[in-house]
Amino acid sequence: MDLTLATPALLFPAVSLLLLAYTNRFLALAALIRELQARYRERPDPVIKGQIDNLRRRVNLIRTMQEAGVASLFLCVLCMFLLFAGFLTAGKLVFTVSLVLLMVSLALSVREIHISVHALNLQLSDIEDTPHPR
Repeated sequence: MDLTLATPALLFPAVSLLLLAYTNRFLALAALIRELQARYRERPDPVIKGQIDNLRRRVNLIRTMQEAGVASLFLCVLCMFLLFAGFLTAGKLVFTVSLVLLMVSLALSVREIHISVHALNLQLSDIEDTPHPR
């Protein structure tokens, strides 16, 4: 396989959009954590504490997703530099690591989505347990 400067450059838009999505998720969770923390301080509730713990776990996952994504993007840039300098073998190796980090980031994203859906299902379960008015 030939690796040219254009190959790692193809990842730039994808990784950039991915990082933007991760940042938006992070900011939304941070706002929710602040709101829940204020409610918990006013009236301590084990349910709210559980939600905050879940959100903390998700925020930590998102941080790791972002770190892997940024490292992937950094290695893409390094790969382009190595290719430009004529170090084809090193460029291929760095590009491979970059792709692996991108896969790690995406796998962590799937895990975070599963945690999020589980939390929503728990939130909705109290509605399903109560009798519905007719």
